Amino acid sequence: MMMNHLKKRYKDTLIVLALATALFAGYYLDRQNPASDTEETGIRQSAFQFGFNLDSFHLEKKLVKRNDFFGGILSEHGLAANLILLIEHETKDIFNIRNIREGAKYHVVRKSECDTQPVALVYEPDQFRYVVYDFRDSVQVKLVEKTVDVCEEVASGQITSSLWKALESQNVHPGIIDLMEEALSSSVDFYHTQKGDEFKVIFENRYVDGELVGMGRLLAASYTNENGSSYSFLYKLKDNEGYFDFEGRPARKAFLKSPVKFSRISSSYNLRRFHPIKGRTIPHLGTDYAAPHGTPIRTVSDGVVTAASYGSGNGNFVKVRHDNVYETQYLHMSRFAKGIRPGVRVKQGETIGYVGATGLATGPHVCFRFWKNGRQINHLRERLPSAKPMAADQLPDFFEFRDKLLLRLNQIPNPGEQDLSQNDVLSGGVLNP
Repeated sequence: MMMNHLKKRYKDTLIVLALATALFAGYYLDRQNPASDTEETGIRQSAFQFGFNLDSFHLEKKLVKRNDFFGGILSEHGLAANLILLIEHETKDIFNIRNIREGAKYHVVRKSECDTQPVALVYEPDQFRYVVYDFRDSVQVKLVEKTVDVCEEVASGQITSSLWKALESQNVHPGIIDLMEEALSSSVDFYHTQKGDEFKVIFENRYVDGELVGMGRLLAASYTNENGSSYSFLYKLKDNEGYFDFEGRPARKAFLKSPVKFSRISSSYNLRRFHPIKGRTIPHLGTDYAAPHGTPIRTVSDGVVTAASYGSGNGNFVKVRHDNVYETQYLHMSRFAKGIRPGVRVKQGETIGYVGATGLATGPHVCFRFWKNGRQINHLRERLPSAKPMAADQLPDFFEFRDKLLLRLNQIPNPGEQDLSQNDVLSGGVLNP
């Protein structure tokens, strides 16, 4: 009898231990997977938009229509005239309601979808801000700056026709392509790229609420062709930030190669050119860059405007003296840029006018002329001065910085490696240093 009693107690103990073990295991697994709590019980984290709990409020998105005005929008949604006046008074020092624009988004906030009376209105003047007009108890107006997330991303590829098309096919922002050409301009001739040339680039994109809103900086780039690999790195010195090559030389030369971005040479410097309008051989002492009407024309170096005028042959033109040796002239402009007149100082890359076909011109282009010591020359054959180099005592810090970026460039797969698609390459996401 005693033996049976002991067996029963032993059996009960084993059952208790088994149950305890099961309970402990279940608790442990729950701790490892906290999401299971919400899945089993239906509990979820509340979502918020513009500071309103979407469990307690209903937001209806609308667009500002043509000829809409702020008071009219409020009135349309049932607000009384005295409340509209109070709201307009409270917002005058926060946001100018006269600046609402057609096509902008606003949101009508109600306690439920069935309610007709709104409790607030949210206006989005742009992708980076929103204004909350809250009139639940007393009228409160606040302007909120959205969080801008800056993410480092990468792209790599192979040239089939041009760098522009290769990067554009990967949805890289045009401004980044522009920066890449600028960063490598001292070592790569982008007017003569070859099929099969390869590139890699590390750059920033800016996001708001997960939506791409613009470009950031270009951090590093490499370009490989038959002459080898060229590099450019964004580096900040004490007094300025700029692009430098592998050896720490400035990527930016004292003179840009072209006064117009993304253009083509339609007529070169030629002492025996047949003039298409005058019908006889006349020396062409400039280089013509064809570009769409209205394309910005930039000065190729720092200098002072010495002429901004009109000539029967030259059309609208600007002339710039850069130093005691070099001058440049830009012909056939459709118009001058704002503020361009004799005596004005201009910086390299600054817009001084816009492409046109004024004067003797068969189509929109800029005829770019280059003087050295008072004589017109072919600037593409001229060995132009370099920009001021980095000081020797700054090079060790630069080399250390360069090597970190170089390692990250080398981590980007070469085109075709690992059977990666263009989207795979682009979606490299955030790169950790």
